[in-house]
Amino acid sequence: MNTASASATAPDRAATAPERDRSRFWAGLSAALFPGACLAAGVLLLSSVQVSGCITHGVECTKGLPGWLFLWSTGIGAVAFIVALAAPARQVRQAALTTQLLAECTALLVILSYYA
Repeated sequence: MNTASASATAPDRAATAPERDRSRFWAGLSAALFPGACLAAGVLLLSSVQVSGCITHGVECTKGLPGWLFLWSTGIGAVAFIVALAAPARQVRQAALTTQLLAECTALLVILSYYA
């Protein structure tokens, strides 16, 4: 019949649909990619002359950031990952995702601090 009147009375689904919260997806993806990023940072370190000389000959060894910072940041990142997956509130999930990403970046910074 008259399709113009039927579409004019139907609400626009794009305007009324709530935004999808993708924080659980991004938390899982960043947690899955974190071990690979740590491995890539380690390979980057071993490819430098200074770090490989430190490992093989024990010369020109520099002290990077403390190791406890790596342990704490990975622990905080793991807890934030669990909260990002389990929290029912959207704002809590997004805050946990932000915390997770910052903790993972801090852990990678600790690894790369030995590059000096």
